[in-house]
Amino acid sequence: MISAVLPTYNRAPLAFTHGAGSWLTAEDGTRYLDLGAGIAVNALGHAHPALVETISAQAAKLWHVSNVYRIPEQERLAEMLVEKTFADTVFFTNSGTEAAELAIKMTRKYWTEKGDPRVEIITFAGSFHGRSTGAIAAAGSEKMVKGFGPLMPGFTHLDWADHDGLRAAITRKTAAVMIEPVQGEGGIRPVPDQCLKGLRDLCDSVGALLIFDEVQCGMGRTGRLFAHEWSGITPDIMMVAKGIGGGFPLGCVLATENAASGMTAGTHGSTYGGNPLGCAVGAKVTEIVSDDAFLAEVNRKGALFRQGLESLVASHPKVFEAVRGMGLILGLKMRLPNTDFVKAGYAAHVLTIAAADNVIRLLPALNIDDADIAEALRRLDTAASQIAA
Repeated sequence: MISAVLPTYNRAPLAFTHGAGSWLTAEDGTRYLDLGAGIAVNALGHAHPALVETISAQAAKLWHVSNVYRIPEQERLAEMLVEKTFADTVFFTNSGTEAAELAIKMTRKYWTEKGDPRVEIITFAGSFHGRSTGAIAAAGSEKMVKGFGPLMPGFTHLDWADHDGLRAAITRKTAAVMIEPVQGEGGIRPVPDQCLKGLRDLCDSVGALLIFDEVQCGMGRTGRLFAHEWSGITPDIMMVAKGIGGGFPLGCVLATENAASGMTAGTHGSTYGGNPLGCAVGAKVTEIVSDDAFLAEVNRKGALFRQGLESLVASHPKVFEAVRGMGLILGLKMRLPNTDFVKAGYAAHVLTIAAADNVIRLLPALNIDDADIAEALRRLDTAASQIAA
């Protein structure tokens, strides 16, 4: 039978009827331990009581009115994010891809308004900024762009960790540098703190803007509210999505007043972005995740999980090469094909996500409990034993 759904995904033969916390239940009643969290989206797991209560209460009042009017729920979430970050202003989107599009537009409008025709944005190999034409042009990999030309011009793509190439590429014609503090799709590759500091200095030396894509690594996933906070520096523009909605489609762009100065009335818009329903949920997620005690627990659980993963690697040297990542954005660099391990995980009733560079992504709910971490390690060990057999 031909599916009515456009076949752009290689889907696993699984469908889930409901979930609770870190667990999903399939149509046949089998329970799976979810270490993917909807690819870092379900920051508080499945059916979190506070989110269920929040979305139910808001749904009973008001879903959508459009940005023709003031939206108090949107204003409240924007104020929360400004209070907790470097930003002076926030624009709400429905996704990380839409956030990337605005970050590109905001950058180029900034330079246009300054009377300086800068359009070039520097990006890096292994990056992922979404699936729109602008976002794939920013990433530049053949996998992303093949067959979709002509591409949006104005991007310079550098190799990962090519410091000499970066110093040579960044000039007074550079509009911005765009980078993920921790690459997710690229294989769970954190940018060292000293490199982020150096990048800030390089941008400042030529007046370029610095854009951070924290769609996957933000919202508490590294043990800070945003990953760049570990380095002690701030960007001019930041893209956020995934975890901020806790499962509800929500994204945003955070920016300084200076970087956003070109974005005046009529320069950008979104029909659904910043709707009351999404912003009510986003505010509850932000309230929970930004709490210092919650973030301390993410760090503790991340260390506990990583310790167990290091032991797993040592126990299966023919399967695994190393552990990557920080907090609860972790990766297993594989020696055997990562797709085979994902399938072995299905048999062991544990869900993981493949990434580039032959890496398995582990992106559990940030509130995963210790018992589920221990169970995850047992099931990952079972999958490793199966793939090695």
